[in-house]
Amino acid sequence: MTAIAPSPARVRATALLPRLALVLAALLAALFTAAGPAAAHAALTASDPQDGAVVATAPAQVTLSFSEQVALGDDSIRVMDPQGKRVDTGELRDMCSGSTIRYGTALHSGLPDGTYTVAWQAISADSHPVSGAFTFSIGAPSATSVALPTAQVGGGPVGIAYAIARYAAYAGFTVLVGGAAFILLCWRRGSAQRPLQKLIVRAWVTLTAATLAMLVLRTPYTGSGKFADALDLDGLKAVLETKTGASLVSRLLLLGAAALFIAVLFGAFARRTVEVGERAKRKGKEKEKGRGADREPGADAEADDLLFGLGIGGTVVAGGIAATWALSEHASTGIQPGIAMPADILHLLAVATWLGGLTALLVALHKVPGIEREAVRRFSRVAFVSVLVLAVTGVYQSWRQIGSWSALTGTSYGQLLLVKVGLVAVLVGIAYVSRSWTARLTDAPAGKPAKIARQRDVSRETSPASVTVPEDPKRAAQLARQRAARENAREKQARDADPARAGLRRSVLAEAGVAIALLAVTTVLTSTEPGRTAEQASGRDAAATAVPNRAIKITLPFDTGGQNGKGSVRVEVDPGRVGANSLHVWVDDPQGQPLDIPEIKVAFTLPAKDIGPLPLLPERAAPGHWSASGVQLPLAGEWRIDVTVRTSDIDQTTVQKNVKIG
Repeated sequence: MTAIAPSPARVRATALLPRLALVLAALLAALFTAAGPAAAHAALTASDPQDGAVVATAPAQVTLSFSEQVALGDDSIRVMDPQGKRVDTGELRDMCSGSTIRYGTALHSGLPDGTYTVAWQAISADSHPVSGAFTFSIGAPSATSVALPTAQVGGGPVGIAYAIARYAAYAGFTVLVGGAAFILLCWRRGSAQRPLQKLIVRAWVTLTAATLAMLVLRTPYTGSGKFADALDLDGLKAVLETKTGASLVSRLLLLGAAALFIAVLFGAFARRTVEVGERAKRKGKEKEKGRGADREPGADAEADDLLFGLGIGGTVVAGGIAATWALSEHASTGIQPGIAMPADILHLLAVATWLGGLTALLVALHKVPGIEREAVRRFSRVAFVSVLVLAVTGVYQSWRQIGSWSALTGTSYGQLLLVKVGLVAVLVGIAYVSRSWTARLTDAPAGKPAKIARQRDVSRETSPASVTVPEDPKRAAQLARQRAARENAREKQARDADPARAGLRRSVLAEAGVAIALLAVTTVLTSTEPGRTAEQASGRDAAATAVPNRAIKITLPFDTGGQNGKGSVRVEVDPGRVGANSLHVWVDDPQGQPLDIPEIKVAFTLPAKDIGPLPLLPERAAPGHWSASGVQLPLAGEWRIDVTVRTSDIDQTTVQKNVKIG
């Protein structure tokens, strides 16, 4: 049997694939090594008592304030005495009011002096675990046997395994949706091509396996960090009751529908598409016209009906799978979730259509002989629309998650976003080069490929195998396989000899390489604290700026946990400058009416200069109104105002706010 040597262009393209795989492996390794545990999206913004505080008397409770909504259980906040014994009641108190996210737990009465440790763990609204610990002292600091945990929840080997599953889930979704869209929108005949079938089926398997892995690992990922807890059925039951667990189960159900979609796409639709193509070829030969000429009315009506049904069904399933991310991660929390979630679904679908379709095109150019030039042009138009959708939704998402120019350059999220924008710009530039190669491919003359095709026809006529057909069925089948192999080799040689096709394949391969990096950065972004939240946590946005000749006015919600313990406290510092100031405090109930309570205490602290707390006991001026004059603030800076509200003999809480004193 005659051996056909591969062309130099094919050898170069084949050699690039292992390099691309190595680049991907190195990139993922660098990301996992550098990133460590996933950065939390919810941050602890305040606590009462504060970290390191020394209080004169034992507090009735410990409260924690967060930058966004979190999910906690009765055991999420634990307070331990110097000997490591728990001194909290284990009852979680929901003290949230308006935009203030605050939770607390009551302490046992009669606690002795010493240093106490507060350890907490929660799940932020976008599904990522957060944890921390701090200490405070009653009376005076003391030695303690409680060691603060150094490992962050969501880290370690379990965290790495969970992160790998997340990367695999995004990659599987991208290729699954994009590959199917490429077939339906650009190249119907691709439904009958084995390389594309393998690509999409493997993407479905990857997404399904990754989703199952995330569901099983969710308990140890948000808890102990031990792989053995993945077999805890009680933990799995608890996961299924959370928003993240529900989204993962919904994704598995939608993947079942996706399996049916794939079966129809590669079954009935592929067979009907092949039949229509063969009928068109026969009709064209009869009338001596090109391929696809003079279609019979209704000959491909079934294929068109299947295409319409697959398009509608595929869009619904793909949108549903994308929604499982949108409803449980970034878009479901923060500002404007009603707009953010549909925008996030469109963003994910556009990414998948572009990058997944690009992967399918690369496979088709590399392994499928005879892909129509019109299919490449169709994908170019589809990719252009996808980029437009990405631009619109990406700008909105960036504004929503960043919130300010300082967060764009001063936070990890903003810096990663700049890297993503740079990669998108590079990808668009390479895509422009691919469009130019597509134009050359469309308008290219027959040239060398036609010459090779003529040589192929001559070889058919002169080949002894094509003239003599042995009577032995086994020998005939062997010769048929050999002829098919030679035909495929010659078709590939003719395809690789086309300089326009080789150039297009190289540019698409470069696009795929950049797309892999872009997908990796995008996945890291989903596990990085948004810039808006990071600035809130750092307190830069929490400080009120002093305005000359204008009093500083702040409003703080509170909840002491007792009867009639909810309301808001309004504080006015006039003129809000260094020196003597007057202080007014108003306490209102939830309906905005004055609330007369037993006691109000105020303290001023300047942490940067280690000044304070400077205690102040304002006098009652009227029901729900207290005031003080001659309040001395000796230095300019960012002062913290602590307001202690007592609504009964045992129910009290402290709320705080940072303000700028000029």
